[in-house]
Amino acid sequence: MAVGLVEVDASVTHASTIAIDASRTTRAQRTGTENYALKLINALLTLDKTHHFSLYFRDAPSPDLFPASERVRQQMIPFPRVWTHLRFAAELFRSRPDVIFVPAHSLPLIFPGRAVVTIHDLGYRHFPAAHPFWERLYLDLSTRYSARRATIVLADSEATRRDLSVAYGIDPAKIRVVYPGVEALTRADEAAIVAVRAKYGLPERYILFLGTVQPRKNLTRLITAYQGWRAAHPDDLLALVLVGRRGWLSENIPLAAPGVIVTGYAADEDVAALYSGALALAFPSLYEGFGFPVLEAMRCGTPVLCSNTSSLPELAGEAALLVDPLDVAAIESGLTRLIGDAELRAELVQRGYRQAERFTWEAAAEATLAALLDAAS
Repeated sequence: MAVGLVEVDASVTHASTIAIDASRTTRAQRTGTENYALKLINALLTLDKTHHFSLYFRDAPSPDLFPASERVRQQMIPFPRVWTHLRFAAELFRSRPDVIFVPAHSLPLIFPGRAVVTIHDLGYRHFPAAHPFWERLYLDLSTRYSARRATIVLADSEATRRDLSVAYGIDPAKIRVVYPGVEALTRADEAAIVAVRAKYGLPERYILFLGTVQPRKNLTRLITAYQGWRAAHPDDLLALVLVGRRGWLSENIPLAAPGVIVTGYAADEDVAALYSGALALAFPSLYEGFGFPVLEAMRCGTPVLCSNTSSLPELAGEAALLVDPLDVAAIESGLTRLIGDAELRAELVQRGYRQAERFTWEAAAEATLAALLDAAS
């Protein structure tokens, strides 16, 4: 798996106009898709000194959200509902950019010109019961349309590229795998770890899950596996800590289980210390287009247990303990190995540091800019 910088054609001298849907970057509680949009747009603006960017927002961005530049125009176009398909589309008809970029699945239904869209995953097709019916229907229709309408499709992983080709018949040559970068996290010092434990009411020893609390993250099986480990080790007070905001169908997850601590959404400044203080990260998600927590934990020197399906083996390589997410016994066995084997944890930490360094926002911005210029031309 090569994750390197992509050369942008030096012969391109025309300054293209690039319109970007930046609406997701202003959300107060950002999850993976929102962080992807924010970090990638920032990296694009930092990287490029030639082309002109128009960033469109539904809500007012903070003044320091993106770097100021004469080449960057930020425009708020408020609209109460169906913003993408009505208000954003109308602005595209007015401004007629050379290319538009939507970093999260859904292109407007009608718009002029060429487009690049990032499609993160097709988890709703693999595990439909983990999504409400109307959400699943919308995701299916909008993703199918966007993949077909776009000039170039960006996929977070080879797994997503395969899914797009199989599910919707998209020509693989039209799809480019552009791995996102990973937060520039480093292992927190002991004082920060102690402070974050006090802030969230955590014990000294815990297994961490970080992500949206919803069925697709496979938390019911994780909790069941943890309960099995706990029954076999009744004197060990190690907790299972679930960090993240509540998502779709979270009420169906048995969160009120012995030893399970649910913190809710964690502030960005606390994430590195939460990873660093954990004995391990448990991330047996049913499906991921790109599992950010896996690589973030590795950057913080935390060993990882994750699923052996979708994009996760692709991202983790040999730096994580992989388990079948549908097999509770396999998850429990993996937890038992990680908790009980200090040498295994140390080895995974060293492998994790090396693996996470392969994913940078600079490389993602290089590849994305190349796709935008190819689409514009």
